[in-house]
Amino acid sequence: SLPPWGPVKMPAGPASAISIASPGSVADGFVDTAVPPNHGSAGGHRAQGNLAAEASQALQALQSAAATDEQRIVSPGQNGGSERTRITSPDFSSNKVQESTASPDTAAGSGAGADEELVEEEEEEEEEEDSSEISASDEDGSWIAWFCSLRGNEFFCEVDEDYIQDDFNLTGLNGLVPYYDYALDMVLDVEMPMEDALTEDQQEIVESAAEMLYGLIHARYIVTNRGMHAMYEKYRSASFGRCPHVFCQGQPVLPVGLSDLPRNYTVNVFCPRCHGLFFPKSTRQANIDGAYFGTTFPHLYLMTHPDMIPAKPTQHYVPRVYGFKIHQSSLYFRNHEEGPEHRSESGGRHSRKSKNRQGGRK
Repeated sequence: SLPPWGPVKMPAGPASAISIASPGSVADGFVDTAVPPNHGSAGGHRAQGNLAAEASQALQALQSAAATDEQRIVSPGQNGGSERTRITSPDFSSNKVQESTASPDTAAGSGAGADEELVEEEEEEEEEEDSSEISASDEDGSWIAWFCSLRGNEFFCEVDEDYIQDDFNLTGLNGLVPYYDYALDMVLDVEMPMEDALTEDQQEIVESAAEMLYGLIHARYIVTNRGMHAMYEKYRSASFGRCPHVFCQGQPVLPVGLSDLPRNYTVNVFCPRCHGLFFPKSTRQANIDGAYFGTTFPHLYLMTHPDMIPAKPTQHYVPRVYGFKIHQSSLYFRNHEEGPEHRSESGGRHSRKSKNRQGGRK
């Protein structure tokens, strides 16, 4: 293999010299070293040995100088254990120094930073949702719109303020709702005078009273023509849910209460197809007071719109055991049709008969 500085030239002339050309470390010229040849046998061998030694020394010096000039390795940094390599070129000393950094800790840190950013984004979204719920009344300028937009209040429709401002529609509610005047002002967004400022505890009571007052007004509003039209839009979009009965095939349901007085029962949903009563699918909606919808709405709504009454399901579930129908005289149907009182009485009769039979045998 040839040395890095080029071939060694050996001219044939007797008076010629061996010239070694190598790139200089300082300048880009050539350094010529001439050694006259010796014609003696012993002197010639010594000259050749000295020449080889000098050539090897020069080769080592040039290689070390070239390695030092071409690549300079900097020791690992102190911060984070990152390893940096700086490569400089003697021919392009005026160029900018190129640095390459590779650190596993930095990569891991970037991954952890990305996870933290995702968590922060999720927290910001939750805070935005909460703040949107809180500031909805300020944005829309209406307490009613804010209340109906809350999670779990999808069953409610927006009552017209004209209906609420009519005192005839509020007859009898002042005896059911505490802080009635303050609650009514809150529902209608009436500003409270400074001298009537409430404490924090009183403010919470007034807010709860405003929700109750609006719910009771809502129960009266949805049985009017305007209220039924507003509920029709929700019923058509199945906002109240669908019947869980298999043979009803996803029939939309209507909200109903079991009492017209507050704080007795929670709201249920009524299926117009099978006339079944079910709990709402959402737990938030299942905690709404049933008096806020009343016992009249779904039935009056269907009577007012008879074209919306669906047909009764034609299929009926038949219980079977290993493919055979259960006979009507079995206890499976008898205990189902009879109440627990009849079961206890029939059980006492059977026990008495068995005792009498045992006594007769004795």
